[in-house]
Amino acid sequence: MRPRKAIARIHPRLAVVAHDMFMVWLAWSAVSALRWSMETDAAPVSLFGAEVWFVLAAQGLVFWWTGLYRGLWRFASMPDMWNILRACLVGAFAVAITLFLYNRLAHVPRTVLIVYPFVLAILLGLPRLAYRYWKDSRLDFVRVASERVLVLGAGKAGEALVRDLRRERRYIPVGFLDDDTTLRGSRVHGVPVLGTLEQLPHVARETAAEMLVIAMPTANKAQMRRVVELCEECELPFRTVPRLEDVVAGRSTFNELKEVAIDDLLGREQVQLDWTAIRTRLSGRRVLVTGGGGSIGSELCRQIARLGVESLTILDQSEYNLYLIEQELRRSYPDLLFDAVLGDCGDAMTCERVFARSRPQIVFHAAAYKHVPLLQSQLREAFRNNVLGTRTVAQAADRFGVDSFVLISTDKAVNPTSVMGACKRIAELFCQNFARQSNTRFMTVRFGNVLDSAGSVVPLFREQIRNGGPVTVTHPEITRYFMTIPEACQLILQASVLGQGGEIFALDMGEPVKIRDLAEQMIRLAGRQEGNEIAIVYTGLRPGEKLFEELFHPQERYAQTAHAKIFLAQPRSMSWASLTAQLTHAENATRDFDEESLRRIVEQLLPEFVAAQNAGADNVVALRSV
Repeated sequence: MRPRKAIARIHPRLAVVAHDMFMVWLAWSAVSALRWSMETDAAPVSLFGAEVWFVLAAQGLVFWWTGLYRGLWRFASMPDMWNILRACLVGAFAVAITLFLYNRLAHVPRTVLIVYPFVLAILLGLPRLAYRYWKDSRLDFVRVASERVLVLGAGKAGEALVRDLRRERRYIPVGFLDDDTTLRGSRVHGVPVLGTLEQLPHVARETAAEMLVIAMPTANKAQMRRVVELCEECELPFRTVPRLEDVVAGRSTFNELKEVAIDDLLGREQVQLDWTAIRTRLSGRRVLVTGGGGSIGSELCRQIARLGVESLTILDQSEYNLYLIEQELRRSYPDLLFDAVLGDCGDAMTCERVFARSRPQIVFHAAAYKHVPLLQSQLREAFRNNVLGTRTVAQAADRFGVDSFVLISTDKAVNPTSVMGACKRIAELFCQNFARQSNTRFMTVRFGNVLDSAGSVVPLFREQIRNGGPVTVTHPEITRYFMTIPEACQLILQASVLGQGGEIFALDMGEPVKIRDLAEQMIRLAGRQEGNEIAIVYTGLRPGEKLFEELFHPQERYAQTAHAKIFLAQPRSMSWASLTAQLTHAENATRDFDEESLRRIVEQLLPEFVAAQNAGADNVVALRSV
C-alpha cells in the first residue's frame, strides 16, 4: 500500500513536468520554424534533433533549480507568473551555453534565443491561470445558499480575504468599501469598490448584503470604533479579520473571521518594544514565575518561553490553572526545560525547595489575590498572601542570589481605599526597602485593569449579557484604566530590563474608560439593544471601591524612562527596622487570626489608608442619600 500511495502523490507532479517539457519543445520548435521560414533556401527544421534534447535537458534543470514545481496550479498567482518568466529567461541563457558547448550555436539564430523565453513563458503561464479560473468558476457554479458579504477595506487584507471567500461555498463577496477615493470604480478579483465607509448603510441596502466583514487589521482603535458604529447602524452581523500582532503571536490565523472583541475597541495601539534588550536579558537564563497559572502569569510564561530561556519554573496553588498552562507550554515548546510546581508561595518550605531545585536567576512574582469586594472582608487572607507571601518569595530570592525580582502590582495600591490595594502597597514598600539590603535587584511594575482577565468586569458583563441581563454597573461615572493582557506582560518584560533596583514602574494606561460605556459597547457587540433587550442597573459603589484609579501617589514624583509607555515613580523610603518589626507583628496576628491587630498594623503602615477609607465611607453615604 505504501508504494502505491507514493505513486499517487508523485503522479500529478509528473503530469506537470510532462506538460512543461512539451511546452518547451513546442516553443523551441515553433520559434525555430518561424525564424527559418523567413529563409528561402533553409533546410526543414528537425523536430527531434539532437539540439532539441539539449534544450529540454537545460531548461528542465533550470525549472527544477527555480522551484517551479513547488507551486500548485490551483493557486497560481502573479508571483508564480514572475517565477515562470524568471525560469524561462535563465533557461534561455542555459540553453545558449549548452548549445554553444555542443556545436558553437551552429544553425541556431540569435533571434530564436531572444524570442523563445517569452513564448515559453506564455505557454506555461496561460494553462495555469486558465486552470485556476476554471476551478474558481466551478466553485461559483456549485455554490448554494451563499451569504452575501460586503468587505470593508480594499487593501491587502481585503484582497486576500476575497480570494479566500471565493473558494468558500458559504460566502459571496458583493463589493468593497474603502476611504481611498482613487479606488472607486476599480475591481479586486472581479469584486467592485463601491464607495467609502461613510456610505456603508446605503451600500449595504443596495447590495442586499447579509454580513459585513472588517478587513482592516492595521486600523487603530479610533478607526475601529468608527467602523463598528457604522456596522451597528446597518443592523447586520459583522465580523473582522485578526490584528497583525495576533497573527504574529499565534493567537489567530490569517483571514480567520472572528467576532469583534471588546479589546479591539478599548485596547490601545501596539506597543513598540526593545525585543533585543529583552531577549538579551532573558535568553539562556533560569526564570521563575509565581502565580504562573493566572491571567497575567500565564501570558508572562508564554512570552518568556518564546525568548529562549534556559528553564522556566511555574509555582501556583491552583491545580487546574497549573495543569492548563503546563499542557499548553509542553505542547507549544517541547524543547523547553519546564517545571510546574503546585504550592503556596507563602509557604517558606515550598519556596525553599523550589529555589533550591530550579536556582532561578530572574523571578516574576505575579501570585496575588486581586478581587477587591471579596477581599474587603478577608483581611487576614489578603495580608497573608499578598504581603507575607511576597516577603517569603523575596527573602528566598535574596538567599539564593537571584539577579532580578519583579513584583507585579496594581494602581489600586495608590492611595488605597480597599484591603486589596493596601496589601499590595505594603508589598511594594517591602520590596522597595528590601532592595537596599540585598544584592538582588527588586523592581515593582504597577498597572491598572487588564481586559478579559479572570474575575474582571469583562467576563462578568459577558455572562450577564448571555443570560439576558441585567448588566450591573456600580456607578454611572465610575472609570477604570484598561490594557490588554499581552500588552501588560510585554511592558512588564520591558520594565524588567530598565530597572536597577528599588524602582516602581507605572505603565502608561492611556485614557480611562467609563464602565457604563464599556457595558453599552459590549451589549451592542453581542447584537443586543441596551434598554430594550438588556438593561443596565446601577448598584452603588461597593466597600473599598473608588470612582477612579490613580497610577501615582502625589509624593511619588514620576519621570519618564527610555520607553514612552513606562514611567518611573520615586519610591518613598521608611525605616527598615520599623517595617520589619511591623511585619513580624503582622505575621503573629495572622497566625493567631487576630484581624483587629492586623488592621491596626495596616493603618500604622499606611496612614493614607485610614483617610481614604473614611472618605470612601462618606462618599457611599452621600451617594445612597441621593
